[in-house]
Amino acid sequence: MQISWLTGGPQGSGVDTAANIFSSTIIKLGYYVFGSREYYSNIKGRHSYFNISISDKPVNSLNSKVDILAAFDAETVFQHFDELKGYLIVDKSIFNDSLDSQRLMEDEIKERAESILDKQGLEHTVKGVVDYLKSINIAVYDVDFSSIISRIIKDLSIDAYLALRAKNIIAISLSLSLLGADKSFLLQAIKERFKNELFYRFNSAAVDYSYNLIESRFKLNKRESKRFYSLDGNTLSALGKIAGGLRFQSYYPITPASDESTFIEANQILNLDKDIKGGVVVVQTEDELSAINSAIGAALTGARAATATSGPGFSLMAEGISWAGMNEVPVVITYYMRGAPSTGLPTRSGQADLKFALNAGHGEFPRIVLASGLHYEVMSDAAYALNLAARYQTPVIHIIEKSLANTYSSIEEDLLKVRLKIDKIKRADSESIKDYKRFLCTEDGVSPFAPLGETRIFYSGDEHDEYGYISEAPLNREKIYKKRMKKLDTADKEIPYNDRVRVLGNKDARYAVLTWGSPTGPLSDIIADNLLDILVVQVKIFNPYPSSYIKEILSNKTLIAVENNYNALGAEILKENTGIDVKKRILKLTGRVIYKDELYDALNKIIKSDTDKVFINDGK
Repeated sequence: MQISWLTGGPQGSGVDTAANIFSSTIIKLGYYVFGSREYYSNIKGRHSYFNISISDKPVNSLNSKVDILAAFDAETVFQHFDELKGYLIVDKSIFNDSLDSQRLMEDEIKERAESILDKQGLEHTVKGVVDYLKSINIAVYDVDFSSIISRIIKDLSIDAYLALRAKNIIAISLSLSLLGADKSFLLQAIKERFKNELFYRFNSAAVDYSYNLIESRFKLNKRESKRFYSLDGNTLSALGKIAGGLRFQSYYPITPASDESTFIEANQILNLDKDIKGGVVVVQTEDELSAINSAIGAALTGARAATATSGPGFSLMAEGISWAGMNEVPVVITYYMRGAPSTGLPTRSGQADLKFALNAGHGEFPRIVLASGLHYEVMSDAAYALNLAARYQTPVIHIIEKSLANTYSSIEEDLLKVRLKIDKIKRADSESIKDYKRFLCTEDGVSPFAPLGETRIFYSGDEHDEYGYISEAPLNREKIYKKRMKKLDTADKEIPYNDRVRVLGNKDARYAVLTWGSPTGPLSDIIADNLLDILVVQVKIFNPYPSSYIKEILSNKTLIAVENNYNALGAEILKENTGIDVKKRILKLTGRVIYKDELYDALNKIIKSDTDKVFINDGK
């Protein structure tokens, strides 16, 4: 069972809160959810929306067509009516609102709506859309939200401004009534959300006054299920870092990375033992240069240290990352990847920065690049990144796309238990500290580490000898250069292949789909639903690249790359490392998530025709 639900409204009007209450109610009923939050890069006013999949089994994707659209403003109707396949819940009091009056809508979206209405000879109003939907057998439930708000104002004697906030609650109340859910679960979710008694009173009144205004068309009865939690990628990364022993986090505010740091800051005091408290120092710096450099400084004191940023911020960190590579600093950079180049699509997603993550900084130096694909991986990967940084004393870049950061899914409790032993850094012993060589050449390239303050240590941005003294001597340069790079060879031998590549589906299938990051979600659901006989190969660690293992997996397969960029960068990296050329490609550039149904259609098109390249574009 899978039901798609969507609601939207102006940013700042409580859409996020309402969607979270809706999801919380669904979870209390024992169902899984996967939700995506889309929003513009302004603070308030422009259209944002939540798209949520409801299922009786774990779900990692959305569909492009929705069963239920709950709209309390005109722009939501105009933006999304052509995505609807089932039921529209709409505020009757907005029927006369016109398309022309939607001043913040982009022309492309207006023109698409106009075209559909003009073909049917319908007026450019919400009523025109309603008439169109009825003509294609979409059930429309028109409810006068204003009369419900007026009743709340009168019965509870509250300010109209406050009461208007209940529009979102009316929309989700009607939606849950349509779904056949027991309203007590919604009231419980509202109670948990609003600690303020007045807010609870008027929102619960909105439920009581609206819940039975439309008839049930589904039967979302309470069901028994495993215990699970609904979490977004930002929160999961924060939890993973805390579980992995993080002690210092720096950041400069940037979308969508900031939410991770603010969560850590809100939960930075840890009760490690009944008599011992620990915690994470969180520093909001003046810019991204300070963010990377302060994290480096913390790491050199022996603290597990990280920073988090997005595209433009990562650009500013390039010199610091290069310095960390030269000085073999165990620091983690969580890279929230979004639409690019430049500011690009600052609140949308993308996968076009992969090679930048692999090559940022001048010169060659070892860095490990890790990319998460599913939500439950984000948490374990965040903890694992700290281990890798400590083990190999090198920068680790952990890629989390915006489409993972700002989507959330229901994750079973067992998957959230990070079964990870915290690796301690290789420490210098009391003997070696007497004549300490910070960059001692070793068999595996990893030198014994002493924290700042323990002995005399030299760090600089220049090439150096084993002590850290600046040296431009040619033989020393070659020796230290090779010593640094040897770490990647060591990591390549030591990091298990199942930590670097994830394989899903039928290993004997003719078609192998090569992907990384967020497209793993819809691909895993296609496999779970037995829709296609394919093998999915998800690359998780790009450096060191698992060349021999992946060549073995992909031998004798017809290959298809699925990515959110133009050149299929993951496939290009495969070719660079193995010589394998992936000719068939499915790509999406809109900055929105890849929907399961559109990916299924694209895969069928590739498989059943001579087409080598499909660009997915849902026009949203």
